[in-house]
Amino acid sequence: MLYNTDLEELVFNQHSLVDADELIIISGYLGPSPVERLGTIGLPSTVVYGMYPSDGIGERLHNSLNTINDRYESIDIRYSSFPVHSKCYLWKKDGQIIHALIGSANFSSNGLRTPFREVLIIANENTHESLSQYAEMVITRSNACNMVNLLTRNQFETNNRVVVQNTDYCRMTLLIPSTGEVHEASGINWGQNPENHTNPRDAAIPIRTSYIREFPTLFPPKLEFPTNQTGGRQQRHNDAIDIVWDDGTTMEGLLEGSQPVDGVKYPKQISSFPSKSIMGDYLRSRLGIASGEFVNTEDLERYGRTHIDVSIIGEGVYYLDFSVPIQND
Repeated sequence: MLYNTDLEELVFNQHSLVDADELIIISGYLGPSPVERLGTIGLPSTVVYGMYPSDGIGERLHNSLNTINDRYESIDIRYSSFPVHSKCYLWKKDGQIIHALIGSANFSSNGLRTPFREVLIIANENTHESLSQYAEMVITRSNACNMVNLLTRNQFETNNRVVVQNTDYCRMTLLIPSTGEVHEASGINWGQNPENHTNPRDAAIPIRTSYIREFPTLFPPKLEFPTNQTGGRQQRHNDAIDIVWDDGTTMEGLLEGSQPVDGVKYPKQISSFPSKSIMGDYLRSRLGIASGEFVNTEDLERYGRTHIDVSIIGEGVYYLDFSVPIQND
């Protein structure tokens, strides 16, 4: 059977359906949110980042994966020593594969939660032995993530174990540029409009047209997908992303909404998933105000920052910096 929607729940429900006691995931790229979720399940799991030798990894994503690896004893995150672009999800029982999914979906929010873009298919039982041998070869020729040395760009060509840094970032204001004040019922105060049936805890980060024009690769155009398997009316889907904050907090997110820019539809805001309140609670906590409380301009100024710097640190992985510079006496 072939699957092209709801891949995240498909992957996370299989261990209980097949009574597995071990999971092996080989993925071209990784996102921290599903890896973190895997840790909460407690199923002994090996997760291999396959494209590390050719693409490297940003230090921030590397640190996030190491934090997750240290937090959960059940997880072993590894980096392949040779380029691996395959995506294999292998459930084992007593050392033998009892169920396997293979296809194109990376183990990331972007790979698992974007309908129709990626597929996973159940592997025939007669391939289990070959898959087991392949997985063993990849794992044997990989290194634990906390044993990898971060190398400089100049070392990349000689040993392909560089950590590639992305210094290109977009500074996204939480204020209305024309007034210098917070939004009354959108942006960081998204949930403050009772007429929209929102939660007062909700928050989002507005994506302005100037950001899209200045950073065309940071916010991809909205893609259309059929509303059902037989085709149906097209709709623009909210792209799933992984979010890593400057303090190491991770959450699932969306590039949601729609706005026209030069005749092309782009996302309108960054929000958390499955609820905008996840981001809202997080930002209010950092600001030192109560959950659901209206955020004033003065709250941001007192905190010391009225903007969030956004960059991409991996495929579908966004780094959001809301840190306050240390003041020297």
